[in-house]
Amino acid sequence: MKRVVVTGGAGFLGSNLIKYLLQKKYFVINIDKLSYSSNPYNLKNLKKNKNYIFSKTDLNNKNKITKILKKYKPQGIFNLAAETHVDRSIDNPKNFITSNILGTYNLLEAVLNYNKKIRIVHISTDEVFGDLVKGRSRENFPYNPSSPYAASKAAADHIIKSYIRTYKINAIISNCCNNYGPNQFPEKLIPKLIFNIINNKPLPIYAKGKNSREWMHVKDHCKALLLIYLKGKTGENYNIGSGKNHINKDIAKKLINIAKNKFPKLGKNVKIKFVKDR
Repeated sequence: MKRVVVTGGAGFLGSNLIKYLLQKKYFVINIDKLSYSSNPYNLKNLKKNKNYIFSKTDLNNKNKITKILKKYKPQGIFNLAAETHVDRSIDNPKNFITSNILGTYNLLEAVLNYNKKIRIVHISTDEVFGDLVKGRSRENFPYNPSSPYAASKAAADHIIKSYIRTYKINAIISNCCNNYGPNQFPEKLIPKLIFNIINNKPLPIYAKGKNSREWMHVKDHCKALLLIYLKGKTGENYNIGSGKNHINKDIAKKLINIAKNKFPKLGKNVKIKFVKDR
């Protein structure tokens, strides 16, 4: 059976990817340190699945990661383990440097200790390209990160690239747009708005709500990641997107209308509240 490691598998994207890989008959080793945004409940139904193993391990524990790789001998790694929230990175950049930069470095060193030919899909973000006034980023766009989070992911991407060239590791980088879907941590925009609607609280939207984001359902992202793993070219970057943008104010209005139509009591008195842009 095909064996793969998913790092950060108890998080939003990781838990959805693991379920998808299991459906595709992969044996999955989930490595997660269980930080604040991880949720073991996301995968509670997999405890008895003979094709799934969980290890509570920090990527910065290089020796333990090496032992896991040598024990289970996976053919691939999906590296999702990361701190991902922009606001938190502004409040405390150190955690992002430790997890996103040093964590990636230690994973790569563990791979060199195990087998540098193992295929790695490193999941990055479109935020490494910075703010775009118009159009969409291409894979050859220059990096221009605008937050400590984006900068930490950009640094990790550069480290990956250097290991591809210097040590000939078999790695690919993916950069995806904003995701939404089941199991998403409630600090993110869509689940936060839904939570506030349910609790009859105002919906906080930055500035005048005109910031535009490209959105993709997490299950479509998972399909793209497996496709990249199977058919991607070593050393390449692959941007993943839906081609569909929405401004934040419209997202809030859509959710309020859904609540009003399906659950009249929920969306009855909810209002949008514009707050200072980070």
